[in-house]
Amino acid sequence: MPSITSRDGTHLHVKDNGEGRPVVLIHGWPLTGDMFEYQSLALLEAGYRVITYDRRGFGQSEHVAGDYDYDTFADDLAAVLTELDVQQASLIGFSMGGGEIARYLSRHGAARVANVVLIGSVVPYVLKTHDNPHGVDDSVLEDMKAQIRQDRFAFLQTFAKQFYGVGWVSKPVSQGVLDWTFLLACMASPRATIACVDAFGRTDFRPDLASFTVPTLIIHGTDDKTVPIDATARAAAAGIPGAQLIEYEGEAHGLFATAPERLNADLLRFIG
Repeated sequence: MPSITSRDGTHLHVKDNGEGRPVVLIHGWPLTGDMFEYQSLALLEAGYRVITYDRRGFGQSEHVAGDYDYDTFADDLAAVLTELDVQQASLIGFSMGGGEIARYLSRHGAARVANVVLIGSVVPYVLKTHDNPHGVDDSVLEDMKAQIRQDRFAFLQTFAKQFYGVGWVSKPVSQGVLDWTFLLACMASPRATIACVDAFGRTDFRPDLASFTVPTLIIHGTDDKTVPIDATARAAAAGIPGAQLIEYEGEAHGLFATAPERLNADLLRFIG
């Protein structure tokens, strides 16, 4: 099934492979469901049914001019699970994809969900405020949007290096991975790319934490410069009863490509 139709008529591009227990992978900004190449292969080889989809405005999903907020994104996830008749799913969200899981659980409940994993996730709150002092300054978000408006392609190339922790000495991923990341990011509409900076940067998921009523694993790099660990993973682990937190020492944001073997092993151990 190449696409499904969400509640408001938006077409979402979906990939559904395998026949085992379902695992739904929800991608980060500004990529597509294809970012989970390493994880999809490992899960398929382990006997799972693997479902990925492109968020509205990204990849091969419809590039709409309408809303890019987490209530809408959660309803899109609900449409995917309903139309594919997914039951007892493992939901795995990377970066802003963790927000879909949080808002989905609070809007739609956990009847279809067996467990969840948040990887480098923005949950519970990215923005720096008086009661969230470890978050990201508002000026950083505004600067990101300004750079995207001025030259989206130059921004994406620079952003990818920070995303993976590439520096003068450190080369955790190849040039090929950087090129691939750039191509995936270029597939998004500029409207969605900009609007989602506000969505993932300014949405407060702290009220949604109470809806995490299934086993929850949180994985985050301690050197994540994109999504600071203190404001997100550590706060989420403190706010979700029974949540397990695994910190990847020295790892940057793009764990799915910088530490795929370790990440795949942790995912398979938890969902199994």
